[in-house]
Amino acid sequence: MTEPAAFYCVSDRRYFLGAVGLINSLRLVGHSQPIYLLDCGLTEAQRELLEGHVTLLRDQSGTPPWLLKTIAPLAHPAEVMVLIDADMIVTRPLDELIERAAGQGEGRLVAAINDRDRFRSDWGELLGLGPVRRGPYLSSGLVVVERRLGTEVLELMDRLQDRVDFDRTFWRDNVSDYPFLYGDQDVLNGILASERVEPERVVALEHRLAPTPPFGRLRVADRRTLRCRYRDGVEPYLLHNFFRKPWLVRMRSSVYSRLLTRSLLGPDVELRLPPELLPLRMRTGPLAGAARLAVDVLIGAPSYVHRRLWDAPRGRRGWADARWAEGGGPRA
Repeated sequence: MTEPAAFYCVSDRRYFLGAVGLINSLRLVGHSQPIYLLDCGLTEAQRELLEGHVTLLRDQSGTPPWLLKTIAPLAHPAEVMVLIDADMIVTRPLDELIERAAGQGEGRLVAAINDRDRFRSDWGELLGLGPVRRGPYLSSGLVVVERRLGTEVLELMDRLQDRVDFDRTFWRDNVSDYPFLYGDQDVLNGILASERVEPERVVALEHRLAPTPPFGRLRVADRRTLRCRYRDGVEPYLLHNFFRKPWLVRMRSSVYSRLLTRSLLGPDVELRLPPELLPLRMRTGPLAGAARLAVDVLIGAPSYVHRRLWDAPRGRRGWADARWAEGGGPRA
C-alpha cells in the first residue's frame, strides 16, 4: 500500500547532526509519516542511532550527496513526496504544502523561491528538453510533489544529472558562468522551465517561508514548539541553513542554531543524542552559554567594525551585503 505522504533526505557522517535535527523537528511539529534517509557515508554508530526512527537506504557510489536526492523517493514513492535537505529545521506543520501538492485533479510541485534569481536560456539545449521559459528560480532544498508528476520530474533529474560536471559547480571550482553551477538545483529548474511541466502545476512559495541565513528579522516565538515569526506575524515553514554548518565551524548563534540544539537535546525529542556528540557551544547549560557568547563576541565584534568601516561610503546596500558575508558565501 502506497503511503499518503513521506519524507526523503540524504546524509553522510558530516551531516548527521543536521539530519537528526531535521528528523526530530518533523516529529515535534506533528508529522508521523515515514522518513526515508539515503545513507551516503554515515558511520556504523550513526546508523545504529538512526535505526528504528527512519528507513535507511545505502548508496556506495561515491556520487556527491547533492546529486542523490532522487534515489530514495523513486525507490519508495508516496502519493505526495517531500524531498527535504538535512540542514533544515521544520518550524511548523507542512500539511498545507502537502495538500497543495496533492491538488484537486492534477498534482502539483511546491517549492520555495531562491533568494537569488537565476535563469539560463541554454538549459533546454544542454538537457535535451527543447525551449525553456523564464520562471521563478526555485530552491531544491524543499520539494513537495504529487506522485505522478514527481515520478516524471525525478526520473528526468536522475537521468540528466550525469550532464553536470561536479568539479565546475559551486561546491568545487565554483565556475561562475557554468550553466549548472548549483548542480541538481539548476537541473530541476531547467526541467520545470521546459514544456515537460505546465507552469500552472508549479507552486512557488515566497523565500521568507523557507528562509536562509542570516534569517533577517526572524525571531523564535516558541522554542518548545519551534515556532518562528517575523515582525509582521508571518511564520515560515522551516529554516534552511544551506551553507556553513554550526556543528562543523564556529559561527555566531542564530535562530537556526538555537532551534537545532533544542531539536537535538530537548527532553521530548524522538531521537535524543548524547550531549558530547555536539560541540560545547551547541549544548545546554552555563558552560555552553559562555562558549556561545565567546564565539559571538569573537566573530561578531570584528564583523561589526568591518561593516562600519566598509559600508560608510556605500550606504545601506553595502551594509546588507557585508551582513550577508557573515553568513558565509553565495546564496545557493
